[in-house]
Amino acid sequence: MKTPQVRSILSTSDGSQKLALQPSVSFETSYTENPKIPVIHLDEKVRYQKIEGFGGAFTEAAAVTLQKLPKAKQEEILQAYFHPKKGHGYTLCRTHINSCDFALGNYAYCEKEGDLTLSTFSIDRDRLALIPMIKRAQAICGKAMKLLASPWSPPAWMKTTGKMNEGGKLKPEYRGVWARYYTRYIREYKKEGIPIWGLTVQNEPMATQTWDSCIYTAEEERDFVRDHLGPTLHREKMKNVKLIIWDHNRDWLYDRSKTIFEDKKASKFVWGAGFHWYGHEAFDNVQRVHDAWPDKKLIFTEGCQEFGPHLGSPLVGERYARSLIHDMNRWTAGFIDWNLLLDTTGGPNHVGNFCSAPILVDPETKEVHYQSSFYYIGHFSKFIKPNATRILSSSSHDKLEITAAQNPDKSIVLIVLNREDRELPFVLKFKKYSISLRAPAHSIQTFVIPSSLK
Repeated sequence: MKTPQVRSILSTSDGSQKLALQPSVSFETSYTENPKIPVIHLDEKVRYQKIEGFGGAFTEAAAVTLQKLPKAKQEEILQAYFHPKKGHGYTLCRTHINSCDFALGNYAYCEKEGDLTLSTFSIDRDRLALIPMIKRAQAICGKAMKLLASPWSPPAWMKTTGKMNEGGKLKPEYRGVWARYYTRYIREYKKEGIPIWGLTVQNEPMATQTWDSCIYTAEEERDFVRDHLGPTLHREKMKNVKLIIWDHNRDWLYDRSKTIFEDKKASKFVWGAGFHWYGHEAFDNVQRVHDAWPDKKLIFTEGCQEFGPHLGSPLVGERYARSLIHDMNRWTAGFIDWNLLLDTTGGPNHVGNFCSAPILVDPETKEVHYQSSFYYIGHFSKFIKPNATRILSSSSHDKLEITAAQNPDKSIVLIVLNREDRELPFVLKFKKYSISLRAPAHSIQTFVIPSSLK
């Protein structure tokens, strides 16, 4: 007698299969061990972190690009990302405080120099495109959306350089007013019906960029959190807002976390650490932070394929899947992609820092291009639900990259990535059951095991 059927969904990097439902398969109770055939084991009794969710970033560039499309295509894109059943089910997203490189130019909410009371603070610029896009996404995914906000730079007048681009630092005398800037932002967005779930202290605080940027040493970030931002959030009754440090690459994740988490006064204000994927992969640094401070959460806050749009590239999706698998397996609780969509130049970007996005739009023809990254991310976000728990998964073959989670409804999701040029057969073992399967060359598969399997 066969067990309940397992759903199988397949995408291939050549685009021949795109989140395509495959014929269902069933576990068997008999299994003959063969050392030549790799084995994947699942054990839902061994449990790790809860998953906050998956999503992407609302930027001015993405919002303006969306506005240029016919209404039907706008709705198609938003449904594709945010619908909980028909789409990717995105619920964990990010946006920028003041401008970022993927804005149409530098701007701040308080441009008046010396305005210590923030009397001229206004989010009118965001009301043009950014806020309408966020609200439409909210309407599709409902109350489930968690929005993380990050500053790229304080207003120019608060900085040592007098400009938002090319690094510089926050002037010490403006630390207090800059902390109040975050809470003013949260209140203004709340008035728009957009709750802010979390904040990062600073986007990429170690990088002097040609675009909006601001430098903090680890000690400066620690002191700003301990003496200004943390107390201000608590004083203004916003201690429920998740405060996330670092928000830069994995390579320095441990070092920066150590400086802040070892300071008890600073650490008490901090929910966790965020990181990006640029530079060295350094996956093990994510694990090291968890091992040292298991009470702190880990969030992937940004990643994209740099240096152009990479329209139609088959390998971009594999980069996303590899990152998602290896970060999840090292206690990462959530994943946020960068721009939700861009045009086919990889912009707009006010300093020419063109990049790829999972959805690219031709600005002339209005054609919408769904990239391999869109489908590969969907293998995670469509099937691993918020509050799922990662469970033990092991592979006897290095080339079968895997992760697994159990959803709140008790169904189990296994994701298998094969970046090899050849098909890889394997046996999946779960409880007393087994099943023979194959991972096509350059493919990703999601297997959904029903909760009815005892």
